[in-house]
This record gives sequence, structure tokens and C-alpha cells, in this order.
Amino acid sequence: MTINFLAFSLYSLLFFKLSQSQDISTTQYNVINNVPNIPGGSRFDQEIGVPYTLDIMKTINQFIYETFEQPDPSDRRPVPLLTVYISDFPDAWGYTNGPNINISAPVIEHFPPGPEQARWNFKSLMYHEMTHIFQWFGTGTENGTAPGGLTEGVADYVKIKSGFYDPDATDKPGSGERWDEGYGVTAWFLIYCDGLKKGFTAELNNKMRYYYSDELFVHILGKSVDELWKDYKAQYNTNTNTSSENFSSDIGKRRSRRYEFLHA
Repeated sequence: MTINFLAFSLYSLLFFKLSQSQDISTTQYNVINNVPNIPGGSRFDQEIGVPYTLDIMKTINQFIYETFEQPDPSDRRPVPLLTVYISDFPDAWGYTNGPNINISAPVIEHFPPGPEQARWNFKSLMYHEMTHIFQWFGTGTENGTAPGGLTEGVADYVKIKSGFYDPDATDKPGSGERWDEGYGVTAWFLIYCDGLKKGFTAELNNKMRYYYSDELFVHILGKSVDELWKDYKAQYNTNTNTSSENFSSDIGKRRSRRYEFLHA
């Protein structure tokens, strides 16, 4: 009786530990097309589809864990359920809210023609948006939150590392006027920092689980982020003008490029 009870207790403890691990590491995926009767929603069903989307979500999720160097499930941002919605909004490619990704049907409608192009562009977009779901960005408390440009830069960093990015539609290495402009500008800067210390971006992301400060760059690389940006720009012989007027103008131009084909 005692031996059986002890064995049962050990089995129960092991099952509980395994259940905890599964709760932390396992994400369920769901896809809902809210607009199957408009052109973009119809194209999603015909050329991309729910089965393909579910399949790439698993692939992208695993790639993000590998890129962020998170083999231990306890290091990962817990997301029990991730849902992708295909919806009708015209002025952005996609956005996240909580554990949800919203993809624009008008964007899908205007992907280059053909199923192969539709799937490639959709997967590229999903790398960016899914990174937002699983990245750390500070606590949002007095301990600090990462600047929006950095979170967008990390998302494009993952997309670039995946290979699912269009060089002609992405900011070039060395471009930009501020390190935290976001998107490709910040992504290429992070890749430069990786060259100074292997795994820098993964380490930065994992530290942002608890807080964000520009001092993280000093802690990891021994230089301020402004010094690193100047060194980075010097490699490309480009200026580091940080006037607010030029900065705002450049941000607007880059955002316009992301959406320009919608109005072609």
C-alpha cells in the first residue's frame, strides 16, 4: 500500500510538472476569415487558406524561439491561444492586439498575382506580426517599456533573418537617421550589433522581459546606443542628423512605402 501510494504520488508530481511545461510552451493556433465575401477575403480562402496558415504559424513560432535563443519554455512569453483574423481595414498591413493578429484583406487582395506570390507575401507579413506576439518589450511599468521603434525593428529583424523579406521594399543597411526609427532601419542596426557580440538581439529581447533601458546596450556591448549608432553609420559614410523635422519626415516616407501598393 505504501509503495503503491508513493509511486502514485511520484507519478502525479511528474504529470503535474509535465502539464506545467506544456501550459508554458504550447500555443494553440486559430484562424478566422471575417470577410470571405470581399475580394481580399476570397483570395485568402482560394490562394492561402486556413490549413496553410496554421502550418506556417507553427513553423514561424519555432523560428522565433530559435532566433530569441529560448530553448527553455520558461523563458518564452506565454501565449496559450493565438488567433489570426482576416478583416477589412485598408490603411495598414496588419496589427496585433493581445494574443491576436489582424491581417488586412485589402492588402491580401493587392499582393502580386498568383498563389505563390500570395503565400510568400503572407508568410513574410506573418513573421513580422508573430514576432510582436512572442517578443518581450519591457514591463510597461516604472521599469520601462521599449520604444516602439525598437519593437518594430525586432519584428523586422526576425523577418530579415528568416529570409522572407523583399530587399526592394525594406530599408537598406546603413539607412536612417536614428537607431530607433523602427522597421528595417532598426533591424539592420541590430544585425550590426549581433556582429559585435553573437546573440546580442536575443539577449536584449530576453532582458526586456523584466525592464527596458537604453543602458542595456552598455551592459551587453560596453557602449551607449548613441555611440553604437555613430559607429554603425560610419561604416556606411552616412550622417546621423537627428533633428525632429527630418526624423518625422523620414518616418512618414517609410510608412508610406509599406502601404504604397494599396493606392497604386
